[in-house]
Amino acid sequence: MFSTAFLDLPPLQTASGTVALPGSKSISNRVLLLSALCEGTTVVHDLLDSDDTQVMLAALRQLGCGVEVQGTTVTITGLGGRAQADAPIAFFMGNAGTAMRPLTAALAVMGGDFTLSGVPRMHERPIGDLVDALRLLGCQIDYLGNEGFPPLRIGKPTLQLNAPIQVRGDVSSQFLTALLMALPLVSQDQDITIQVVGELISKPYIDITLNLLARFGIAVRNDAHSAFVIPRGSRYQSPGSIHVEADASSASYFIGLGAIVSGPGIRIEGVGADSIQGDIRFVEAAQSMGAVVAKGPNWLHISRGQWPLRAITGDFNHIPDAAMTLAVMALYADGPSELRNIASWRVKETDRIAAMATELRKLGAHVEEGPDWLRIHPLSAENWKPASIHTYDDHRIAMCFSLAAFNPAGLPVRIEDPKCVGKTFPDYFEALFAVAQAAPSVIPVLCVDGPTASGKGTLASTLAAQLGYHFLDSGALYRITAYAALQAGLALDEAHADAIAALAATLDIRFEGERVWLGAQDISEAIRTEQAGMNASAVSSLGAVRAALIDLQHSFRRLPGLVADGRDMGTVIFPDATLKVYLTASAACRAQRRYKQLIAKGVSTTLDTLCADLESRDARDSSRAVAPLKPAQDAELLDNSALTVESSVTQVLNWWQSRQPFLTTAVE
Repeated sequence: MFSTAFLDLPPLQTASGTVALPGSKSISNRVLLLSALCEGTTVVHDLLDSDDTQVMLAALRQLGCGVEVQGTTVTITGLGGRAQADAPIAFFMGNAGTAMRPLTAALAVMGGDFTLSGVPRMHERPIGDLVDALRLLGCQIDYLGNEGFPPLRIGKPTLQLNAPIQVRGDVSSQFLTALLMALPLVSQDQDITIQVVGELISKPYIDITLNLLARFGIAVRNDAHSAFVIPRGSRYQSPGSIHVEADASSASYFIGLGAIVSGPGIRIEGVGADSIQGDIRFVEAAQSMGAVVAKGPNWLHISRGQWPLRAITGDFNHIPDAAMTLAVMALYADGPSELRNIASWRVKETDRIAAMATELRKLGAHVEEGPDWLRIHPLSAENWKPASIHTYDDHRIAMCFSLAAFNPAGLPVRIEDPKCVGKTFPDYFEALFAVAQAAPSVIPVLCVDGPTASGKGTLASTLAAQLGYHFLDSGALYRITAYAALQAGLALDEAHADAIAALAATLDIRFEGERVWLGAQDISEAIRTEQAGMNASAVSSLGAVRAALIDLQHSFRRLPGLVADGRDMGTVIFPDATLKVYLTASAACRAQRRYKQLIAKGVSTTLDTLCADLESRDARDSSRAVAPLKPAQDAELLDNSALTVESSVTQVLNWWQSRQPFLTTAVE
């Protein structure tokens, strides 16, 4: 998952391939709580690993549930409908509505001494209608802040179950879901009826709840989504094991992608025609805009049909989360599109109607909004603008606006705070980059060249982490090549240059943070010795080897971008790089740094020896016939003799920002 402050998406041309979706957030958190309310053990397969499910798992552990996690399989030992808490418990629910609302109801009917709080936005999300319904039952719930909003304190109830329970349905379906999941705990002696007041929004999410309740032994009677009856004697029964279906809401981004791009299309695995999720109906909306859809029980294949897309107008109360993707798809349509009956957007992770309108306008779109509707006018190629999309800590805004990177104007799009996708789809951008294609010339590259011991490796790897880009240590390539050649019994001389070059062209190299991999072998330590450095210098002087490694270095230019360090990155390998930095320091300063490194490793040396060696190596590197060490003509020069790593990084990031088309401020 990207943890950077922003992620720049270069202009993307097309996409094709297969995407395996993570588990549904809605199903995952429902299944976790239902498993906790049962007696015995439930094995949950394919659970979504995200911020929201981690919030729920943490809460279940606090309650005394047994929780064993092995990858995406989680084993829950349930409570049997009884809270096992003798002391007060404070739950932090983050911004996870699918955890906050159902857990509030379950705790309220079980009783105890509990407080539930979250991030500031959670304290702005209404919960009053659920609390009102629970109080009418005799549950003890107090507000610790603003009336009608978290945080909450829950005490022991005095339950009154004789009359029907009324709950509003027009704010959030999660209130009804919470009651449906909690009330079977107290239905042993009588039927319990829940009556919905007003229009029930997001009915498909209630259908998910009813489907899962049935799998856990609770057969709720549904009277046209206006009243629900939990039968007397209902008791949770573990299904033993249960599989979590992939997330249909997350599928919407790749359904939209398949509808936008030309080519063979996108195959989506994990959700399909047999889905129990209402958001699978997003497929119908995409088809109405022109997408060509094939589907099986748990797969979809989406390709572009009509182009431009057909404008769409409709009531999207039934797919409120997925409908956000339609707002971005509308930019590619043949006329204005209108999304109606989406008032629930205003009480989600942010006010999504206002947020979507604001961010769409940044792209150049004309957008109109009302209390429960949004009208989006399409964009012609000449009217698109590069935009930095503010995501409001809202995962769905980050994901749906990634589709704007496929714009016909060939403009980049910045996604601020990309880590917010961790709420439901932590690896979303990795999945997108696995199927998206861009012209190599538009994939951004930042080069850091400089002499030995200038600190270019540290600077470049830090920059790569800050930008969320791939990292190429070109010096390591020569060390790796020398290592592989010696392992193959090849001498590092001109006589074996062709054989070493042939070997170099086949190397399977990966940089993962501080680790360097050659195939399945971690060679990080083996290539970082002084001898490995000398071997690298010997190999780099072989013209045939350098030529073979050029293609290998070019292959590191992958989405979303690359930071490359070396001695000829900006002059030879990536002469079209977005930014070139030539990093240097005095020989005395570099010798001091190298001295500290060697002494820390137990290597005996002197400063004079190191300084002389560096000056000699600088002379060789700058005078060699092939790619001599020198700054590129358009490089920024950075002498870091008196700079910390942090200040060097800040300087380079400010240069980088100045070359972007987005309105940005300097890094501090």
